[in-house]
Amino acid sequence: MSTTLWQKHWILERNSILLLIGILIVIAIGGLVEVIPLFYLKSTIETADGMRPYTPLELAGRNIYVSEGCYLCHSQMIRALRDEVERYGHYSLAAESEYDHPFQWGSKRNGPDLARVGGKYSDDWHRDHLKDPRAVVPGSIMPAYPWLFTTDLDYEHIARDMKVQADLGVPYTDAMIDDALADVRTQATDNAPDADALAKRYPKAQSRDFDGNPDRVTEADALIAYLQMLGTLVDFKLYNDKANIR
Repeated sequence: MSTTLWQKHWILERNSILLLIGILIVIAIGGLVEVIPLFYLKSTIETADGMRPYTPLELAGRNIYVSEGCYLCHSQMIRALRDEVERYGHYSLAAESEYDHPFQWGSKRNGPDLARVGGKYSDDWHRDHLKDPRAVVPGSIMPAYPWLFTTDLDYEHIARDMKVQADLGVPYTDAMIDDALADVRTQATDNAPDADALAKRYPKAQSRDFDGNPDRVTEADALIAYLQMLGTLVDFKLYNDKANIR
């Protein structure tokens, strides 16, 4: 540092008023750099064809996923690294979390990433895995969740949950919210007469008895429906040519 520059810096250090003014200027510049891009956010957020809001049953399953702490051991973020992509599938797109409040990204993995788990295993596999993880993965350290199959899903409040999501920007319509209770029962039922109408509101929605017990709608129905949806909405063949994997 030259003598002249050192002397100018010394003036700031010895004068608290000048130092305070300098700090405020630096903070103001830093704040503008962070705030100004937010006004152009809509033009910078990527979109992905196929993304839609969760069905009421999937939303209930996601709530169970969060409340049981599944996110503490399973991330939903595949990084753009070759070993990650080869193991889990196409790297995660920001648009896939467009309707997540909060999103389920993360870096902690005691178990595999679940961003592409939908359709990878059968409902039978998921049922066995939730009841006794070591029955299908001998080395698993995951706890068992047998009570999910004996606990009826409390979905009377799901319409209120959807209203909150709508307030946060999720494009649920009034009709979707009004039909929430019926949609839960429809999606958790084999060959339900309203399954086609549900699929029109929520493209690629899977409707069937997820928990193996057709006489009731359980928390297992909701959680498995959520897991079987993950990674199935976007056609990643459209993005393979654009991939830049290190």
